[in-house]
Amino acid sequence: MTSRRDALRLTAAGLLGLALAPLMRPANAAYNIWTGEYTMTRQDIEAAVGKRFPTTLNYGQLLSVELTHPKIGFNPQANRVITQIDAQLQNVLLQGQPLAGVLSLSSALKYDPVKRAVLLDNPNVERVDVNGMPPAYDQQLTAIGGSLAQQVLNQYPIYTFKPEQLRYGGRDVEPGAITVLSDGIKVEVKTK
Repeated sequence: MTSRRDALRLTAAGLLGLALAPLMRPANAAYNIWTGEYTMTRQDIEAAVGKRFPTTLNYGQLLSVELTHPKIGFNPQANRVITQIDAQLQNVLLQGQPLAGVLSLSSALKYDPVKRAVLLDNPNVERVDVNGMPPAYDQQLTAIGGSLAQQVLNQYPIYTFKPEQLRYGGRDVEPGAITVLSDGIKVEVKTK
């Protein structure tokens, strides 16, 4: 049977836990010792990719493209990460209002042992939608989108392992298979 003092302690501990809960942040790339995998959530990946934006690229002093607000999605069937980015195109010669659009890219993933990082790899243009642009310009927009993808996201690190994360039980481990899930990414860890 609990005493009144014990009940008050439990209540105080519970209230303290509730008060501190908003201050606790989820860890990046959580490790599951039972499965030997690190997992990264959509929020982890969006935070990493978000550091690359906003960015502005200029083409031949004629076209300026500003990229902002990346949103991450997943295509588990193709094992690719989808990045949807808001874009504003400004043609310097036309001096009109910038054209707003959306660029959707898909990237493979790979591990770079020198950088100890999971990288976006070989991004492809999935879709380019620019308000007010006739379909006749789709090919040119896709070419610009491909160039943007290579410049902005190719080989971009979405997670860098700390040296201590690659050592478990006194043994060195290394990331292996990287699998895209419906809600994140898992990285298999194996003994060297």
